[in-house]
Amino acid sequence: MTPLEHKHVLVLGLGKSGLAAAELLRRRGAKVLALDSSDSPALQRDAAHLKSIGVSVQLGAEEAPEVNFDLAVVSPGVPWSNPILQELNQRKVPIIGEFELGYQHSLCLNVAITGTNGKTTTTELVERLLGARHIKTIAAGNIGLPVCAVVEQTKVLDFLTLEVSSFQLETIQYFRPAVGVLMNITPDHLDRYERLADYALAKARLFMNQQPFDWAIIQSEALAQLRALKVNIPSKTITFSASNRRADIYLDRSLIISRLEDWNGTLLDMSQTRLVGPHNAENMMAALAVGRVLRIPLETMVEALKSYQPAPHRCELVAEIGGVKFINDSKATNLDAVHKALLAVPSAQPSEPNVWLIAGGRDKGFEYHDIGPLLSQRVKGAYLIGETREKIRAAWSLFTPCTLKDSLIEAVKEAAASAVSGDVVLLSPACSSFDQFQNYQQRGDVFRQAVMELPGAGKTGIAPVRAED
Repeated sequence: MTPLEHKHVLVLGLGKSGLAAAELLRRRGAKVLALDSSDSPALQRDAAHLKSIGVSVQLGAEEAPEVNFDLAVVSPGVPWSNPILQELNQRKVPIIGEFELGYQHSLCLNVAITGTNGKTTTTELVERLLGARHIKTIAAGNIGLPVCAVVEQTKVLDFLTLEVSSFQLETIQYFRPAVGVLMNITPDHLDRYERLADYALAKARLFMNQQPFDWAIIQSEALAQLRALKVNIPSKTITFSASNRRADIYLDRSLIISRLEDWNGTLLDMSQTRLVGPHNAENMMAALAVGRVLRIPLETMVEALKSYQPAPHRCELVAEIGGVKFINDSKATNLDAVHKALLAVPSAQPSEPNVWLIAGGRDKGFEYHDIGPLLSQRVKGAYLIGETREKIRAAWSLFTPCTLKDSLIEAVKEAAASAVSGDVVLLSPACSSFDQFQNYQQRGDVFRQAVMELPGAGKTGIAPVRAED
């Protein structure tokens, strides 16, 4: 643990993470200066709060002050290319992330989940399994609750259940999960990473401080990627896969099956759960493996998983109007997530496209044509919105008809007008939301509201699925 009392600490970035870090630092007696390059009304309100607890704040900051800082704490959204961060690095100021700061001051073990897709759902599943066994835990990290905000609660917890992003892993120092879970590695955040290999190596940092008595639960395909990059996993390993039957835990039709020597046989029938698709089977596999190493009885896990209700914005059925299903998959911010959604949504007749896809937003550096063959099989037409719509149209127009729209609401209206019974209108953007929305949740909420305002949506039996607060 880094001692903080009377230390001069710089906090860079004042989103949720930076705010929580500054508050923790003050509670531990540090002298804190918080910087953010923006100067919005929301940041001004947060700055007023921080000033009231003794934090110095500079908004609209473009360079680091000439102060001899003992430590800098960076928010995950701030890349290493940031000029202030580069200057601090040149001045040999120790730099850690908010996630690492929270870890260093936590007083319990943790289960940490990372991966391109599925990490939020798996984090929720693991939290549910631990709760079913009366193991005290809180889900935190990239799931929306900063680790620094729950440090005091760790005194009475058995485990923290942590969702961890590659951005958070970039700035760890001592972070070590007792159980580390890697869901998958597919192209994402290529606007931040020069190569997919760089992104994969950032994910691999989850395991770098583990010991031989810790556990690594890894999708078999992701493990192969790490081995190709010469990454060493020092802990005990369990593999899982929906497509590789040689994995320790694998999928056979709807059955999740274990071949582990002391835990072999069928674990769970996916048809008895509320989750669909091979990707969700892998989420279940990872959660079951965590439960196994934490000695949770299988019967307890199965009952907990059967009753799990998927979170909003993840292949969420909003309504069915005139035989047309409207599905909100706003969380799909990369091509692999869209690929999984297209495979998971129901088809009308074999070999006939029945999906009207709404996509677009802020570019993350993808080669959008990679998904083309699947589009030609599943998608009747695509309605494209946001900053990336022209780039996506150039990549997709060979595979499916593409129409540019100025807003998500317009796209919903036109897709609904084009759809017939048996079709699916799917919001699965393949992009981040930050060009037009605050976050993917707001984007999904706008989609949901637009659907509920369509003719016929007010009929008996058709109601919106409310988002969790």
